Amino acid sequence: MKLIYTDEAISDLQRLRKFIADHNPSAANKMAKELIKKVDLLPDFPEIGIAVEMAPDPNSVRDVVFGRYVVRYSVHSDTVIILRIWHGLEDEQ
Repeated sequence: MKLIYTDEAISDLQRLRKFIADHNPSAANKMAKELIKKVDLLPDFPEIGIAVEMAPDPNSVRDVVFGRYVVRYSVHSDTVIILRIWHGLEDEQ
């Protein structure tokens, strides 16, 4: 299964990394690497997240929490698309 990040998800990851880097650059690098490593598992375990009930197709849009971060993604027959990424203390994207 293929893994794709939307432009919004890439921007989210960059924003989160920058926010942390302003206070602790090494922590920012560690967070980004760990989060990406966990997201890379989604094609192997696409059903791990919780269905997003408000989505047009709740069975294909899911949220998974990795530590303090929420990853929203959609599952397709041969692709997992990362839609958004945010910190759990932020408002839902």
